[in-house]
Amino acid sequence: MLGKVAVVGAGNVGATAAQRLAEKNLARTVVMIDVVEGVPQGKGLDQWQSGPIEGFDTRVIGNQSYDDAADAEVFVVTAGIARKPGMSRDDLVKTNAGIVRSVAEQIARVAPKAIVVVVSNPLDVMCYVAMKATGFPRERVIGMAGVLDTARYRMFLAEALDVSVEDIQAMVLGGHGDTMVPLVSYTTVSGIPVTQLIDQRKLDAIVDRARNGGAEIVGFLKTGSAYYAPSAAAVQMVEAIALDKRRILPCSAWLQGEFGLKDVFCGVPCKLGRGGLERIVEIALTDAERAALHQSAEAVRATQAVVDG
Repeated sequence: MLGKVAVVGAGNVGATAAQRLAEKNLARTVVMIDVVEGVPQGKGLDQWQSGPIEGFDTRVIGNQSYDDAADAEVFVVTAGIARKPGMSRDDLVKTNAGIVRSVAEQIARVAPKAIVVVVSNPLDVMCYVAMKATGFPRERVIGMAGVLDTARYRMFLAEALDVSVEDIQAMVLGGHGDTMVPLVSYTTVSGIPVTQLIDQRKLDAIVDRARNGGAEIVGFLKTGSAYYAPSAAAVQMVEAIALDKRRILPCSAWLQGEFGLKDVFCGVPCKLGRGGLERIVEIALTDAERAALHQSAEAVRATQAVVDG
């Protein structure tokens, strides 16, 4: 158990993440921070009062100030705005970059030894902004995307094969978006290669659905986006850190030569433990997977250039 975990942003993703953190007893205190006065305080109080029912002792509090989050071991950053009508992608990037930059500066001020798990979109580029603004090493700034993308991929496969999702082993790499790279060559069902159980046409359709998993949900919600699965994914990363589980999870990390990529955030297999990113696990990829990973990374790099411009 950690002493304190802070969640920045008390919207759907942030508030749900805070509730999950409390229910798992991963910290003595969970602090929610949001610019909207009263919202984190009210949601925190409501969540805390569910403790006797759910069986957790974690204290959940909310505030506009970062002072309550002083010396938090982990920050989960969900702050940012959704794209609005008439707003270009570059406009969204620059707006959220400003928000995340401000958040990161506050984190560095109150908790200079913290590990930062970024959830804000566009994910990989916001990791870049957070790392630059905090000045933290790459081991302490990582992004949540691959865990979520992999969960969607696994669930769609389990449905198609009519098997338990627990038996689907898979990993999705690359940037969080249209260019993500589900690794079919590493996808198995209780050790059986998935290609032996499903034909290529159906598999291609599942891969495509995984790539568009977020957009599918937005299409139904109209005015919102996913938050149950994203919050669960972020909390799984925090759990690996808090409990020093040394789990290998697909996360966005700052690459310095791994997979032939340098100076870009991209989803790769990461070993997470008490130190944050403890190791990037380089695995053999097929030529097609490697090419797709490089293409995905270059798409991220192009957007990184927007915030540098």
